[in-house]
Amino acid sequence: MDEERQATFGPDGELETEAPAATGTNDFGEETGADETDGGFNRYAVVSLLQKAIRRGDEEVSAWCAWELARSGFGWNLWDRLNTFVVEDLQADARAALLVGRYEDLAAEWDMDSRRGQMAAVQAALVVARARSAREGANAVNAFHAIATRRAEAHDRGGEPTHSFPVAADDLSAGGRFDVALDGHTGEGKRLNRSSPFFRVHGARVGPEGETEPSARWKRLYLALDEYDYTDEEIEHALAAVDADDPWAEPEFE
Repeated sequence: MDEERQATFGPDGELETEAPAATGTNDFGEETGADETDGGFNRYAVVSLLQKAIRRGDEEVSAWCAWELARSGFGWNLWDRLNTFVVEDLQADARAALLVGRYEDLAAEWDMDSRRGQMAAVQAALVVARARSAREGANAVNAFHAIATRRAEAHDRGGEPTHSFPVAADDLSAGGRFDVALDGHTGEGKRLNRSSPFFRVHGARVGPEGETEPSARWKRLYLALDEYDYTDEEIEHALAAVDADDPWAEPEFE
């Protein structure tokens, strides 16, 4: 590859103008150039291809990209990007993130460019490629930032914003839609004298599936033994699943 390397963008989008030292020789016995993999590919292009392959669920291409980066001494770059992809390109799920982290630990223990390290890299790439692709985190952040900008612009001109957050100031106030959030863990909740019983009856409810059988049994027992005297109605409400259509609806008890 040309030693007079042009400026390129690094894995984090930063402009890089200095070429790193060559890492050895490629598959053809030639000295590797700056950012060249053992197969003669540019590592930035391989990383980009890996991300696109993961988004499209192409397992074979994802596996090859991971292997190519790992065997070429770019394991550090591979694991950085795989962890980023878990956040950027997958539906929120603990499984993929945990497995990628575990495979990274194993690769580091075995040496990232060793045969076992390469297998760990391929396994991690396959986990991510097989997971449900969805740019939920990235799209949410982009949308909320855009709304924040529009709200600020509307505020400056004294008008109403065209778009709003899913939570308005009035919603997060006493009597508002998210009134239940104002329990004893907040200043407003303390002012309203919403002590632990309020949290246990209203704030600790789950759903819409509701508590598991053992969890419901333990919570019922705890409420029965608590120093506060809960009514039967409060206990049943505390154990009831939230309404799937209106998860924030909460009754008032005397």
